Amino acid sequence: MSGGTLAMLHPVRLLGAIRRGEIRWLNYLLASGLALGSDAGLFLLLLDAGLAPMSASAVGYCAGILVHWMISSRLVFADGAAARGTGERHRQKMLFVGSAIVGLAVTTAIVGTGSAFGLDPRLAKLAAIVVSFQTTYLLRRHIVFRTAAA
Repeated sequence: MSGGTLAMLHPVRLLGAIRRGEIRWLNYLLASGLALGSDAGLFLLLLDAGLAPMSASAVGYCAGILVHWMISSRLVFADGAAARGTGERHRQKMLFVGSAIVGLAVTTAIVGTGSAFGLDPRLAKLAAIVVSFQTTYLLRRHIVFRTAAA
């Protein structure tokens, strides 16, 4: 039986997996997928409506950040999210946006560097998605919602 199956059968092992952060990482993966879908979906809708590509991309990206915040602060890192309406919650929101900007910078740097070295930009983007995903996860787990990892 696999470890995942055992964890489902034994509550003690499931709690251990949760403590190790495996469930949190999987929830973060789901949140990222939903945010990416929101970003890309809105981007395509806005393009179809005639909005300029750069503007559609910016609006889609911002919507993706908002979706990710909603899921992350209420599901993935709920145990580390500050109470609504507090200065600490505002700080977390600003750090969350900052982590998204870091993710964007990492993605841009990897795609730009890969392209400069002759790598197919689509392959560079795939590599960038993996690195950016893990980078933002670590920033959000250990800095934005730092009490969640304690």
